[in-house]
Amino acid sequence: MTALVIAEHDHAQLKGATLHTVTAALACAPDVHVLVAGQNAGEVARQAAAVQGVAKVLHADSAGLAEGLAENVAAVVLQLAGDYSHILFPATAAGKNAAPRVAAKLDVAQISDITQVDAPDTFERPIYAGNAIATVRSADRVKVITVRTTGFDPAAAEGGRAPVETVEVPPASDQIAFVGREVTRSDRPELTAAKVIVSGGRALGSSDRFNEVLTPLADKLGAALGASRAAVDAGYAPNDWQVGQTGKIVAPQLYIAAGISGAIQHLAGMKDSKVIVAINKDPEAPIFAVADYGLEADLFTAVPEMTAALGG
Repeated sequence: MTALVIAEHDHAQLKGATLHTVTAALACAPDVHVLVAGQNAGEVARQAAAVQGVAKVLHADSAGLAEGLAENVAAVVLQLAGDYSHILFPATAAGKNAAPRVAAKLDVAQISDITQVDAPDTFERPIYAGNAIATVRSADRVKVITVRTTGFDPAAAEGGRAPVETVEVPPASDQIAFVGREVTRSDRPELTAAKVIVSGGRALGSSDRFNEVLTPLADKLGAALGASRAAVDAGYAPNDWQVGQTGKIVAPQLYIAAGISGAIQHLAGMKDSKVIVAINKDPEAPIFAVADYGLEADLFTAVPEMTAALGG
């Protein structure tokens, strides 16, 4: 058995999600190959070759892959699929876009958001907003899987010496055209890769208060900023800050939740964090049930005091 991991990258840097997916792939099959599909992404292929546990890197280079359009990425994967028992994508926006196309073309069931591999044909995945775990067994010849990266430790990024092989790229689809992309630029760590996250909820009351109270603390900690769905829906924070079942799934070393009550869908996105600190003046807030440290206090007093105590 051999597994194929579809690398997540920006054509210059291999994303951390790929390292977690490699770990999942190694639990599925003894041999793991990584596909780097992009344009002028030779450096990414070299980085993938250095990942421990990777036996081979397949490099697909084409102008049609420059924007990572799912139709074109899926065509490359389908061309290679016959050689693999497992095809694994990180459960990111890009992975969730391409994986269903591959599964549909192969006429197999997609196994989504796995958090554990029990056997090469048996996987665990959360359901009901993480309140239950389903064990799924697949008899399909090829298993098409998306991996919840917070469920697996990252493979070591250095130490491997896998060969890099160039693969032929099928013609780009003429049914789609790339129009444009608006990218949010930030000096902060990417939310899903951050080691520390400071998140705020609707209790902050406004966008101005959100930034006024939480930004200084995040700056002191070198943290990413996150938000509950209620805060995002109220316009206090941008959509790409949303943590939860309908936002981003995170598992940082430290997660600070300020003014977040702890709705089920939010807990589903952050309860795997290593240390959770909750600040809420409601002693009955559900967030306290998952918090390692709970502070029953007014966030408008407690957060500035924490920021001041950090000094610097």
